[in-house]
Amino acid sequence: MIPEFFQTWLNSNPNNPTIAVIVGALLVFIIARFVVARGLIYLTTRTQNKWDDILIKHLRPYRLAWVAPLIIIYLFAYLWAETEGFVATGSLFLIVWIIVLTFTSVLSAVNLIYESQATYTGVSIQGYLDLGKIVFLAVGTILSVSLITGQSPVLLLSGLGAIAAVLLLIFHDTILALVASIQIAANDLVREGDWIEVPGFNADGDVTNISLHSIKIQNFDKTFTVIPTYKLMDVSYKNWRGMSQAGGRRIKRSIYIDIQTIRFCDQEDMERLKKMELLKDYIPTRNWGPDGASQNALPRSTNVGAFMAYIEAYLRSRPDLHKDMTLLIRHLDPGPNGLPIEIYVFSNTTVWEQYEAIQASIFDHLLAVVPEFDLRVFQQPTGKDFAAITNRAV
Repeated sequence: MIPEFFQTWLNSNPNNPTIAVIVGALLVFIIARFVVARGLIYLTTRTQNKWDDILIKHLRPYRLAWVAPLIIIYLFAYLWAETEGFVATGSLFLIVWIIVLTFTSVLSAVNLIYESQATYTGVSIQGYLDLGKIVFLAVGTILSVSLITGQSPVLLLSGLGAIAAVLLLIFHDTILALVASIQIAANDLVREGDWIEVPGFNADGDVTNISLHSIKIQNFDKTFTVIPTYKLMDVSYKNWRGMSQAGGRRIKRSIYIDIQTIRFCDQEDMERLKKMELLKDYIPTRNWGPDGASQNALPRSTNVGAFMAYIEAYLRSRPDLHKDMTLLIRHLDPGPNGLPIEIYVFSNTTVWEQYEAIQASIFDHLLAVVPEFDLRVFQQPTGKDFAAITNRAV
């Protein structure tokens, strides 16, 4: 209710209403911006929590302060009879979009706060928040059209059914992305921080961001690969999270033995090999005689069998391997490259550099000890081998 003296002053001059509204809007803006907004920012700097800093940063109080003068202009738009509709519609339009942008920014802040928690496990909610942003933008668009056309928002919503097919075409990728995001989150398929391989997109690295429309992967060469979220559900990929959670990474590699060097062991071999500490439990269980006649109850050993026993004892003696996971040494099918002796074990670390160092240490040692068993590692002939044959022939 406007006081009578103020109404008299407004009517005394055609410019007075404009001056009054501008002054009132300016005063309200100063209070909203320099008192309320700045006060909120000051309070957040005085707290120890980080989440309020993130929230205020995305809330952007200085931008939100513009709502106060716009409300004043809207409430007193009737003072300009000739342009009342234009002024009211324009101020409401600006209020709607400032509020819509504020809500979408707050959703971004919610995602950052969620991911900054100590209990964050990598399960992303950004896809759902992106969907919320789309809803706010859609509501803002409908209200804007309603303000401009003067039609009821309900009437506009009822007309959406007629253009549903067009909307499906326009938002085809968004709908697919939404379904894929729900599947990924519900089944816990991929989290931020997971190491995944996606051969179809030449991606191999850590997931840095999962949004409604895309999954961002930083490859180990420091490049980035961005994959549409719904495409991840159409291609095969490998997630190494299970390896990280188990705390052990598999080592699976073979040493190829020249088949021509495999033979039965004799007494001389026994005398030499029993000096190895790692074979002290193996030697008494094997027949080392020349023909096996004196100890038929014991299996006759070969040099490759002794080598495999040494490998197992050596691996079990290493403290950097998991003993409660698979530890296996086995023959694979002989082939043109010799007899593969496969080592199948797990390191007790998943750190890449340490894993590679453990693997290198194991095979450095085993390749160096092969000659102790009168065995030879197979490799393709080189120029030096052919030169030696030529020299012998000459």
